[in-house]
Amino acid sequence: MKEQPRLSEMIKNAAFDGFLLVRASSQRTASNGSKYLDMTLTDISGDVNAKMWDGQTNPPPVGKVIRLRGVMQEYNGRAQLRIDKMRESNEDDDIDMQKLIPCAPRPSDEMLDEILNRADAIRDKELKALVLMRLEEAGERLTYAPAAVKLHHAERSGLLHHTSTMLKGAHMISQLYPFLDADLLAAGVILHDLCKIDEMKSDELGMASDYTREGNLLGHLVLGVSELARCAKEIGVRKELVTMLQHMILSHHDLPEYGSPKPPMFPEAEALHTLDVLDARMNEMQTELAKVSPGAFTERIWSLDRKLYRREESISE
Repeated sequence: MKEQPRLSEMIKNAAFDGFLLVRASSQRTASNGSKYLDMTLTDISGDVNAKMWDGQTNPPPVGKVIRLRGVMQEYNGRAQLRIDKMRESNEDDDIDMQKLIPCAPRPSDEMLDEILNRADAIRDKELKALVLMRLEEAGERLTYAPAAVKLHHAERSGLLHHTSTMLKGAHMISQLYPFLDADLLAAGVILHDLCKIDEMKSDELGMASDYTREGNLLGHLVLGVSELARCAKEIGVRKELVTMLQHMILSHHDLPEYGSPKPPMFPEAEALHTLDVLDARMNEMQTELAKVSPGAFTERIWSLDRKLYRREESISE
């Protein structure tokens, strides 16, 4: 994907030649009876209204990436992109999705391989079989699923990003506290948010538009416990192990107001909760601080209930 201007940086009469993501698209009729396309197009920096005064072109599907040429104009004081030519993207196009939508910083196959390799290294045969079964059932959706509609890891492959980072933290914590069952903790990390793929409506671009019926009525904690019980019964896993894993899923939010009916009641469950909170907050802080200049404060962040400060200088090496 060649270099292209960001929408937020374009000025009036500037030419655009590149790729954008379709957020909304429809064919409309002008007052003179002619048809035209009215679209909302976006990249990582923001979105813009776009018009194509060609009644013969069908509106591209929402969620598709299109290649276009056009000119930035203004209408009623707002930016508007006039499209002269466009087509849907194809497999031969070299598209860098990180320039169009929020994406995890690492390739999805790399993160998935790390998770699968850790699951395959679990020594307990029943625990290993259970974790691998759940990963297999998640299938392709896991490669692009975000970890949230908003807030932390709301990005393409965000669930893999969150899980793989937590696994690294779990490895270090298990070395620091060797009395922990490292395999149980790793299994909890892999399983704790896995049912987010059923909780949210997410397309192949990793964009979550809303929650599913099951997500609204049950949530990923209850779904996770239910799916775990089903798989454990199918392959035959001892009851205590299943119950402990279910508790880890149910308790990883810690408090009733955050959805957990029980607090963590054994060390691996507590470690899972701590890792989850740490990774979520670090991701949110990194995202919000990137939006302000050094030496400035962010706006008050609802999920953290505070402002954040971005330091002016980094520590010298």
